[in-house]
Amino acid sequence: MKAIGYILLCIALCWQFPIFGQKVSNDSLIKKANLEIYNNPDKAIGIAKKMLQTEKDINKIIRIYLIMSNAGIAKRNFEESLQYIVKAREFVQKTNDPKAKTSFFLTAAVQFQQMELYSKSFESLDEADVHIAKIQDADYKYFEIAKSYALRGMIYKNQSNPEIALQEFLIAIKNFEKVKENQQTYYNQSIVYYNIGYCYLSVNQLNNAESAFEKSMKFASSIKAKSLEAFALKGMAEMNKQKHRNQEALELLTKAISLSKDVGDLTLNEGIYKEMADNHLAMGNQNLYQEYNKKYFETRLKREQSELSSVDRAIDIHNMEAKKRNKEIVNQYNYYIGAVVLSGLAVFGLLFWRMLTIKKRNKKYQKEIQKLIRS
Repeated sequence: MKAIGYILLCIALCWQFPIFGQKVSNDSLIKKANLEIYNNPDKAIGIAKKMLQTEKDINKIIRIYLIMSNAGIAKRNFEESLQYIVKAREFVQKTNDPKAKTSFFLTAAVQFQQMELYSKSFESLDEADVHIAKIQDADYKYFEIAKSYALRGMIYKNQSNPEIALQEFLIAIKNFEKVKENQQTYYNQSIVYYNIGYCYLSVNQLNNAESAFEKSMKFASSIKAKSLEAFALKGMAEMNKQKHRNQEALELLTKAISLSKDVGDLTLNEGIYKEMADNHLAMGNQNLYQEYNKKYFETRLKREQSELSSVDRAIDIHNMEAKKRNKEIVNQYNYYIGAVVLSGLAVFGLLFWRMLTIKKRNKKYQKEIQKLIRS
């Protein structure tokens, strides 16, 4: 499912575990923004923008930009999300905090994963693991390790390796369970169990899939994350479809539509409409099948346009950075050339001075020798 390929994008951006080793003065606003990410992303962005007006701490600013980026992803506005990540990167370059750097590289890994640049995603994950190793806070460390394994699982799942993906996801769950329970771990446990459910579906282990989707729903419901609840319901509906329980699947999908109406998640809506169309087709409801199939294709087109815009933006950013690096290399090259020329001139000047000194001394000796001869 295409939807699976996007849901984990929220992981690196939304896992706003208490970070950067400091007590945040506006914790309540950050918590409020996090709670709105899956229910009202625009509201989450609005709260974050207000915090940016007064925040001066670099690490806290990074955190706020990542919240905004995740909210952009929640409504599938990839270009907007990418812009916030780019802003976060500007501040990451100014900090040595391993937690800040870890969060950023995990976010970058998700971006590459979304663009299906899996080798680059793995490179970012490896870089994140380097900074994770420097983290002293045990709870935070387990939390970030879990995220890293979850992202690796996502990549393997997208590469149609569900067995390997399951291994990574299950390791992620074990690490999440080592962390003190809080809303952020529930968010991510819901997401990981959702993906575990789809892995089991792909290997036709329907009972295990059902159990995973139920756990995903349990964690999502406990924190009232409507978007995640809707995803879990969609997964359960697909499982029921495979069991030919089409009416039950439609009831679950109807609930999912109700939960997701304020979220504006194109990928979620696309998946729901496709499942609605498939189940109505299986039940012989041609009119309803055509209605939801049309909605499915319209939503898919919007999502693909959003993705294309995001990729174009990423290419522009890459080109700008390449030009900047080339300019730096040229400047550095010119500096080295200048240094070599100056050094050469200095050496030449020294040799020339030495030659003149020797020549002058030789003339003096010649005069003295001539005097001695004459005398």
